[in-house]
Amino acid sequence: MAGNTVNRGGQRGGRWRIAAWTIAALVLLLPLVAMQFTDEVNWTETDFAFAGALIVGTAVTFDLAARMANSNAYRAAVGIALATAFLLIWINAAVGIIGPEDNPANLTYGAVLAVGIIGAVIARFEPNGMARAIFASALVQALIAMIAVIAGMGYQASPALEILGVNALFVALWLISAWLFRKAAREQSLAGAAS
Repeated sequence: MAGNTVNRGGQRGGRWRIAAWTIAALVLLLPLVAMQFTDEVNWTETDFAFAGALIVGTAVTFDLAARMANSNAYRAAVGIALATAFLLIWINAAVGIIGPEDNPANLTYGAVLAVGIIGAVIARFEPNGMARAIFASALVQALIAMIAVIAGMGYQASPALEILGVNALFVALWLISAWLFRKAAREQSLAGAAS
């Protein structure tokens, strides 16, 4: 019975990994296809190299997590956290969140990622600790938005409501991931109590 459960879990993990790699390939192909139809998208080899490294890094990280996880909630939490981190880096590099992409204030978002990564390592990737680490990332993201608005950063290019709205979206994604990690922790404790 236990062997069947592990086998089915492995098959689900395989589907998650296939989905992640498919999405990664499609995201990298989007600008290439867009360049065929519009002059608005004009990527260089450096742009593709940066995007490729970011996409492959995200997909490899998800692939490793999906292989090790035995919970769909944990896999989904990792997927959302990685997608959120990916979008945070991508948007900052492309257009910036606080003003234009070259505004030094956008570098503060590195703190959001650092808190999540350091928290995950300290938590040893256990679901309860991951929930706390990702919640801390959401908190740092919200604090950066509040400081940017109060300090009047980037107002010519990014009005206060735009800064708050974009950051609220990221905070919501971090919180959904944290909730899913918490759900995975509950599933793990229930499975431990049952055995």
